[in-house]
Amino acid sequence: MSNNALFATVAALAGDPARAGMLHALMDGRALTATELARVAGIAPQTASGHLNRMTAAGLLSVEQQGRHRYHRLAAPSVARMLESIMQVASELEPAGRKLSIGPKDAALRRARTCYDHLAGQLGVAIADGFIRNGYVELAGDGGILTETGIARLAAIGMNIEPILERRTKKSGRVLCRPCLDWSERRPHLAGMLGAMICEHSLQQGWTRRLPATRAVQLTPEGARAFRESFDAYIA
Repeated sequence: MSNNALFATVAALAGDPARAGMLHALMDGRALTATELARVAGIAPQTASGHLNRMTAAGLLSVEQQGRHRYHRLAAPSVARMLESIMQVASELEPAGRKLSIGPKDAALRRARTCYDHLAGQLGVAIADGFIRNGYVELAGDGGILTETGIARLAAIGMNIEPILERRTKKSGRVLCRPCLDWSERRPHLAGMLGAMICEHSLQQGWTRRLPATRAVQLTPEGARAFRESFDAYIA
């Protein structure tokens, strides 16, 4: 299949409202069943299975079998980046005279959410700002460097840095650190292995909590203090 044909196929798969709803539901990095995704999309389970099969065949989704259930998840971080970029373009194309009604759920998503496996929204951008301000990372274009100072900072707060040290000695595998343009803040948050580790650590430590049926995460009072003290990240 030519590049143009494959591009059109991916665009068509992501462009269907039901499939878009299912892809968006998987943006928090977790795996869901066809029944759960059908409920999200508001369609019949049989119809959802057809959509999921097409997206899996195209490489947008991966499937894991566990007992009687099949769990679907985004196939790669690049799929999440594509969806985040589409959200950004859609928001920029919103007619100037049309004002969106921002409810509590939207406010929560803007404040703190997961973008696949890393933190986004105001919280994610604040963390990136703190890392840059203190010289923990150096970001440029679509890449980034985690400095020795940054590694020492992560070790000081109890994060397991062994995967980072191992990754630095290899020439393949997941990108260690890179900027990801935040669609709601229009500024970068941290992605790559570093972003995933910070997100996982914050959930394990109770700094953030997942909220049901949404990508939004709740920033706890302990988390606000910890992000401030650990990463110089300030959230209003």
